[in-house]
Amino acid sequence: MDPFKHGEAHGRALFAGRDRAVIAAASLAMLLVQMDWFALNLMLPAIARDFATPTTDLQWLVSGYMLTLGAFMIIGGRAADLHGRRSVMVCGLTGFAVVSVVCAAAQNVPWLVVGRVIQGAAAALVLPVAVAVVTAHFRDDRQGRAVGTVLAFSAIGTALGPFVGGVFAEHLSWRAVFLLNVPVCAAAAFLLLRCVADTRDERAAGGLDLPGAVTLAGGLTAVMLAVDQGGRWGWTSPAGLVCSVSGAALLVAFLVIERHTPEPLLDLSMLRNRPFVTVTAVGSVSNIVYCLVAVLCALYLQQARGLSPLDAGLVFLALSVGAGAASLRSGHLALRRRPEVLMAAGLALSGASLLVLTWITSLALYTAVFAVVGFGLGLGWALTSVATQAYVPAGRLAAASGLVFTSLVLLGAVAVAVASAVLEALSGSAARAAADGPAIEAVLRVAALTALAAAAALAPLIRGHHPPRGHPAPRARTPGPRP
Repeated sequence: MDPFKHGEAHGRALFAGRDRAVIAAASLAMLLVQMDWFALNLMLPAIARDFATPTTDLQWLVSGYMLTLGAFMIIGGRAADLHGRRSVMVCGLTGFAVVSVVCAAAQNVPWLVVGRVIQGAAAALVLPVAVAVVTAHFRDDRQGRAVGTVLAFSAIGTALGPFVGGVFAEHLSWRAVFLLNVPVCAAAAFLLLRCVADTRDERAAGGLDLPGAVTLAGGLTAVMLAVDQGGRWGWTSPAGLVCSVSGAALLVAFLVIERHTPEPLLDLSMLRNRPFVTVTAVGSVSNIVYCLVAVLCALYLQQARGLSPLDAGLVFLALSVGAGAASLRSGHLALRRRPEVLMAAGLALSGASLLVLTWITSLALYTAVFAVVGFGLGLGWALTSVATQAYVPAGRLAAASGLVFTSLVLLGAVAVAVASAVLEALSGSAARAAADGPAIEAVLRVAALTALAAAAALAPLIRGHHPPRGHPAPRARTPGPRP
């Protein structure tokens, strides 16, 4: 049954042509951002070969993108409320398309890294706004179906990304994946300009916390650079010390700015709410483990086990489909069980499965277990927003959501940088790290144990603390790219 042509049993209004265009625009945008991120992981070895550089040196293509996405995502949502959701989203899509062309034309690694960093900032103007465009357009009982359709396309992008990346890397070029973004951006922008009214929050006041976003991104970048390059520069070298000290200073400056700005990027008072902090930390661990699995397994399958990009992409479909299925089912499951219980179960399942995965030699069995890992981790991060919002007052839901999503994305970026440095240290050489199967498996085992520890950390909360009675239970929402 086509959801666009058939109403529900109670005679709810159908989706008209303009309604379908709004849903299509938001769906294309979500699919684009998700597919682009997941396609890149399978292209890293091909990019490394073209530029004659160690694959582990390309972790900045992943973590740099996530860094700016996480630091500016709240800014993107706030700008959309203040200046118009359609306008901001079109600007984001335009920027994403232009930078995609720049990335496709890259002649060296720094060029490509800078492009990805800017692309993450452009994605921050798209990802948090796409669902808001739909909810602003549908103010009746069709809203749930419309949002569900958009999130389904997000899951489809997650599943298609590895396959698209593998096909393009093997049969065309990694550059072509970036060029694929251009017509998708153009189609989504055209539909937005033609069919979507430019809505804004008329009650919104204040400005954008750009100083907070810049100091946060700058501080994390400096710290990540010190970790990534510390082994080469020397941990006590002038360059390493400058990065470490400047990074710490910028992060302290960020905390000071957030305490005194009227519209902070992050509401730091939330950090005194222990149940909220616990669930946010556990959800962040789930996303950290997912990021590590996505990056390290892409290297392992191609460079340690010798699979082609296409074959590796087919294996990765299992991980993506598992995570996508968990995202789609999380809302229904949360109606039957406390989200914290489901998060703990998902992390325990993924941790145990990931341990098993590191000892499997059969590719068929590896693929099956890979899907289980994806499902468990998908439950963890998809339910984080539901679980955390049950522990904050109704008037702080937006602030809590912003803190959760920022934590998920930024900590994932930091984890990728740290894991790359650890992998190179275990291998003894950046050139050998990406093909060092035992070293990759060792890092993944640590990630698995971290997931099991995070599941255990929820046990006291599950036993001894229940959300306030009468607090509305939010619908599950799919976060952005794990990323």
